[in-house]
Amino acid sequence: MRPATLVRLALAGTRTDTARVVLTALSALLATLAGLAALTVLAIPTPTATEENPNRWSEQYHNALLVEPGLRGGTAFALLMLMLPVLALAGQCARLGAPARDRRLAGLRLAGATPGQVTRLVVLETGVAALFGTLTGLGVYLVGRDLLHRPDARGQLALPTDVLPSPGALAGVVLGLPVVAALATAVMLRTVTTSPLGVSRKAPRERGPRPWAGVLIVLGVLSFAAIQPVGERFDDNEELVTWLMPLMFAASGIAAMVGVVIGTGWISYNCGLLLRRHARRPAALLAAGRLMADPWAGSRTFAALLAAVIFGGGAAAQRAYFATKDQLEREQSRLAGIDGGDNPFYLSTMDLVDGAVAVAILIATGGLIVALVEGIVARRRAYAALVATGVPRAVLSRSVAWQALTPAVPAILLALTVGTLLGRGLIAKVSTGGSSAEICEATAALCDDPATREQYTRIVYTPGIERAVPVPLEHLAWLGAGTLAAVLVTVGVGLLFLRTSTALDELRTA
Repeated sequence: MRPATLVRLALAGTRTDTARVVLTALSALLATLAGLAALTVLAIPTPTATEENPNRWSEQYHNALLVEPGLRGGTAFALLMLMLPVLALAGQCARLGAPARDRRLAGLRLAGATPGQVTRLVVLETGVAALFGTLTGLGVYLVGRDLLHRPDARGQLALPTDVLPSPGALAGVVLGLPVVAALATAVMLRTVTTSPLGVSRKAPRERGPRPWAGVLIVLGVLSFAAIQPVGERFDDNEELVTWLMPLMFAASGIAAMVGVVIGTGWISYNCGLLLRRHARRPAALLAAGRLMADPWAGSRTFAALLAAVIFGGGAAAQRAYFATKDQLEREQSRLAGIDGGDNPFYLSTMDLVDGAVAVAILIATGGLIVALVEGIVARRRAYAALVATGVPRAVLSRSVAWQALTPAVPAILLALTVGTLLGRGLIAKVSTGGSSAEICEATAALCDDPATREQYTRIVYTPGIERAVPVPLEHLAWLGAGTLAAVLVTVGVGLLFLRTSTALDELRTA
């Protein structure tokens, strides 16, 4: 089959296929923007130390996250974290309209296409859509870079629009994301057999998932807690710490995140098992059957949402640390008789992190909607058959809600717990060293006169204080409630498609 024919067949199809390609391209566009933004932050040059600038600050910006070299890595990491829900959204969009695509692929097999050619069609569809999205994202990035380059009266910039990542880095993002998307599609199709009679997936499971994901979670949390002791142990070896600390940070965080996502399959299966044993209503029993038949649907569906919640839980723990530290510093200043004031920099920075978490949850909710609607549409013949046998649509609606919410609640609680443990693994206590300060208890004239200042001056010693960082229960409760509300909105949107998917005409669908 010629390449031109492959491309034409890959992009052919119905309006659902067009929507799948467009949504995949949009997801790739958003991921490209997040990746290029992170690379731009890392591309900011650090000036050499001088007498005027001993801290090597990039003073052409007025945002401290860009000015201080030590804060840029965390900023870039937060931007890269935004890619996770976007990539998960792309994975959900790639499943949109899967039954109709399966029938189209079976028709191609019936016309003489080989299994390898059919697989290449699906891989090419995803790769071309992602490439279109990354190229568009690169264009949006370059145009936005020019439009947002607006120095203020002092010549400082709000964004790093004066720097550009290297051509190799740009090519790596623009070409790497489509390649990764295509390879991921090929891996997912390894258990799929396309025949002239249809598409079958070799995924039999005679027993439920095992709780091995808990091992990953425990390893991730313990490794995260070991980062600070390891850093103190090898503090004298700067070269080792430079690569070891980020490696431990990334590996332990990813291990805990993967453990939570995989563990959702175990949670779904056992929730279905409990519902089947104790439920008495038809809706709960139908949901129990679906949860046990495909427990990994929860892992696929909630992956991006749970990753955002874990990140949000860790951010809440960090916010509690900065708030406690700020409170201790103000208390010490009051004990010393000094008006210390507030230092809102770190707390305002955490506001930006919370905003990034909110955006990630919003994007993940979009992927959740796509997944739920796709699941309802894919099972429309089964739903129509239930309606034809006398099952009310209200019962089906409640079963869909049970199926979505039953694993979501414990999975969200698990993600919040793991995220909080990761954050507290780095810093569980705040301590300030002792200090001393001279205080002149007289009028300004007497204090300014060297002859009288000494007799009115006393030295105030402030002892060191150590305080445990409190668990941010209120912040975590709001985060969990917001996430659960997103799931409820998703269920509400999915139920809008249930009525059209349960029409009796669906029984005639080929």
